[in-house]
Amino acid sequence: METSTVEDATPTRVALVTGARGGIGRAVVARLAAEGIEVVATDRDEPVAGDASSLPEGAATYLAADLTQSAACSHLIDQVVERHGRIDVLVNNAGFQHVSPVAEFPDDIWDAMTAVMLDAPFRLAKHAWRHLEASGSGRIVNIASIHALVASPLKSAYVASKHGLLGLTRVLALEGGPAGITANAICPGYVRTPLVEGQLEDQARLHGIPADEVVDRVMLEPAAIKRLVEPDEVAEMVAYLCGPHTRSISGAALTMDGAWTAR
Repeated sequence: METSTVEDATPTRVALVTGARGGIGRAVVARLAAEGIEVVATDRDEPVAGDASSLPEGAATYLAADLTQSAACSHLIDQVVERHGRIDVLVNNAGFQHVSPVAEFPDDIWDAMTAVMLDAPFRLAKHAWRHLEASGSGRIVNIASIHALVASPLKSAYVASKHGLLGLTRVLALEGGPAGITANAICPGYVRTPLVEGQLEDQARLHGIPADEVVDRVMLEPAAIKRLVEPDEVAEMVAYLCGPHTRSISGAALTMDGAWTAR
């Protein structure tokens, strides 16, 4: 008679990754799937077959959700649990950028940005909390930004949201400790993603410089290491934080900023 091993009896962990069609999100989905984690990917729109932003084939199941809507966050968690029975990992990655002076910043864009990058991580964590507790080793990884630690002009909503996200991360870490839930924020500098590439023209116009000089003269100017962070590097950090040897890493703001904040 065959006997089951401890490994056989261990249930597959389930991760929810938001903003899954973007550069960082897609990389995180693929990396966690490579670890044997069952990944549920979500973004606002359904992926299109053959689209450059489609998910890696076979890496995840997909649920569309508009995270600007409060009810969508609770419904998303319910869908994941209904389909997969559990949630062990929550990766809050969804976000977008708008570059504009405060005096001209559109109110509707402010509302949408703070909803996606601050309100949604709170609501998703809130509704997933009892499932993360049940896991015994729940993991919350918030993709923040170097702008969770420092500010830049023309990015009021983004900076405010990311500062708030770091504060939320620390509260989640304090409250989650007794239940074995860790919460951490990854704070990369500029990452080679469509979100960053989409800023170049606006940054050039507002700074009065050519678009092809924005990366060097604006984005990388404060850093000691003059290169963009690659999405796979961020994904590797996410996988590490979700691993078995990080039970004491919680409440951290983990920089990947080329020594930007070392000054």
